[in-house]
Amino acid sequence: MLKVGLTGGVASGKSAVARLLAAHGAAVRDADCVVEELYRRGAPGAAAVAGLFGPTALAPDGSVDRGRLADLVLADPDRRRTLEAAIHPLVRAELVRWMGSLERVEPIPAVAVVEAALLVETGTWRAYHRLVVVTAPAELRRARALAAGWPAERVDRVIAAQLGEAERAAAADYLICNDGDPAALASRVGDLWQRLLDDAAVLRRGETLEGR
Repeated sequence: MLKVGLTGGVASGKSAVARLLAAHGAAVRDADCVVEELYRRGAPGAAAVAGLFGPTALAPDGSVDRGRLADLVLADPDRRRTLEAAIHPLVRAELVRWMGSLERVEPIPAVAVVEAALLVETGTWRAYHRLVVVTAPAELRRARALAAGWPAERVDRVIAAQLGEAERAAAADYLICNDGDPAALASRVGDLWQRLLDDAAVLRRGETLEGR
């Protein structure tokens, strides 16, 4: 099974790419959905957040208030790193469990994709056979985030906290530029899918992937 990391900056369109890959037949897991599960009332992530930041980071129902948590950590790099040190291992453990579960089903998917925002920043992209990076100009990404209802200050803080486009691209095996319309993106992802299937076939033959 080819294990693929999928990443990109805020509002780059990585979720759209993930949906298109799923439509082609990839097994897909969104790391943000894993975080959402960990932040539910009584879950390990909610307990960790409460221990680090107190009840002000929680919603009335005991789950994590992600908006409030973002306000607490985005402006403070030390707090952000403390949060990541507590939550990222929990996320990685769940993704490892998920990957393992896919290898016990029939038929085993040819391609499994993990969508996550910080694969390059954390170095965890190295755990995957291939890294796909979705790119788009910063101003276009900012405009998309604002159109989706993000407060301008939060958009700017998230962009500032993430790596630049060039730094992410330097780690990529495949780049998808999402600066056009949905049809253009779908065409590019179709080409990507064929390349990933070719990579999966190389693995099935027991050969080493080029560039790894």
